[in-house]
Amino acid sequence: MRRRIDIAWAQEASAAPVTVGDVTVTPRARALVVRLPQGGFVWNRPTAVTVQQAGAARHLPVVDVTRLLQLGALALAAAIAVAVARRWNAERR
Repeated sequence: MRRRIDIAWAQEASAAPVTVGDVTVTPRARALVVRLPQGGFVWNRPTAVTVQQAGAARHLPVVDVTRLLQLGALALAAAIAVAVARRWNAERR
């Protein structure tokens, strides 16, 4: 009988709430978990913060600027690679 093995999955989690005065802040994060036979890794990223004050709760999304800069750098590198490959191909003709 073959056993199903989960290799990668995503999960959301909340950290312990922090209370100062009448304000309670609860951070939330999403994790990508990859397990391999020889190890694995976990990539966490912030997603939101829940702020509770005076009985009202506000859900504030977190913009991960580092991730946006990384994706922008990757897109720029891909565009440069395509431009260089086209120029190199044009010079060969």
